[in-house]
Amino acid sequence: MDTTPIITQDTIVFGILMLTLGFVFYTSSSENSAWKKFYKFVPALLMAYMMPALFTSTGIISPEWTTVGNDGEITEHSSQIYYIASRFLLPAALVLMTLSIDLKAVFNLGPKALIMFITGTVGIIIGGPLAVMLISVISPETVGGMGPDAVWRGLATLAGSWIGGGANQAAMLEIYEYNPQKYGGMVIVDIVVANIWMAIVLLGIGKQEKIDKWLKADTSAIEELKDKVSSYAAANVRNPSLTDYMIILSIAFTIVGASHFGANEISSFLKENIAAVNDKSSPWSSFGSQFFWMISIATFLGIIASFTKLKKYEGAGASKIGSIFIYVLVASIGMKMDLTKIFDNPGLIVVGLVWMTIHVILLIFIAKLIRAPYFFLAVGSQANVGGAASAPIVAAAFHPSLATVGVLLAVFGYVVGTYGAMLTAELMRIVAG
Repeated sequence: MDTTPIITQDTIVFGILMLTLGFVFYTSSSENSAWKKFYKFVPALLMAYMMPALFTSTGIISPEWTTVGNDGEITEHSSQIYYIASRFLLPAALVLMTLSIDLKAVFNLGPKALIMFITGTVGIIIGGPLAVMLISVISPETVGGMGPDAVWRGLATLAGSWIGGGANQAAMLEIYEYNPQKYGGMVIVDIVVANIWMAIVLLGIGKQEKIDKWLKADTSAIEELKDKVSSYAAANVRNPSLTDYMIILSIAFTIVGASHFGANEISSFLKENIAAVNDKSSPWSSFGSQFFWMISIATFLGIIASFTKLKKYEGAGASKIGSIFIYVLVASIGMKMDLTKIFDNPGLIVVGLVWMTIHVILLIFIAKLIRAPYFFLAVGSQANVGGAASAPIVAAAFHPSLATVGVLLAVFGYVVGTYGAMLTAELMRIVAG
């Protein structure tokens, strides 16, 4: 089936995404009362996320598509915009947002961030088997199957993605040998359900004060960190020159280059010298992921830079440039979401939604119990479900200085992802009979 969108050229698609971001920022800063009322309920970040999704859903653009030649030959195509945004702009944004970080203040946030991350992981682990049990009562064929076609095997790949990331998801596909021809259906469930939840999280950011009040949360440590970074930026603010901008970009992309170099070397070394890392069915295989090491190295080097004189470039707008990169990444992620895919396999989508609901209910319960701020709930969840690409976005939406918290938690997700997913898979195997 030919699924070619109206626009296939990445340069034009990127122009559309930038036009979308320009529209969002122009309207969100407008003095028009209608726009003010609209953005009071809908955060600009959510608009930057959902508008590209609508373009994809209506066939204007697409992250990937197939063409059918005159001879019947099917060719697959894909946009490179998300790849470039996640491999170039994301690490650059992390560097620039980490440049002004007060590491001591981050640690002063206390254990609640880690508690909420662990809660999110537990929610995924118990949510999978509970979802299978509940759906099996209503529609046993939806979660049934035997051998390589057993649905629980495919859901195991979802667990890998929702606790860790792409590398953990690939590991689960190898470990449990799910039918590759049906794997695409699980990828759709992953994208649709995870993106729906991310949209809800972003919507909640606009109501965080009310949510924190309901949770009876103590947000003083978060506000202290935000104030410290804002005060430092205000004390060192200056009218940036062309030289300042060039040096800021030089800092960012030099570290991005070093991060990719280090990631390639470390990943290759581990794969060549440690058999378990090179084995996709091994829980250690996620340490062979270049993306994992690239994000880790970029964050680490950004933290080191924050202890040097390079920190002064926050006064010239380093974190603002980082925020630009984050918004471009958000638009590229939104582009990956096709809302019409919800109807492709409604049964599995329902399983995913039930699973995610259990994850969310547990997060809300624990947040209420320990009086954790909505920030910890949102980032703790996205560090699991969204991984290193989404957690910093959500964290930075609260304040650029908080992006590092999202990255650090997402790194934990990569480490425990395969182990947590294996436990989830075995529990699903039991309840699936």
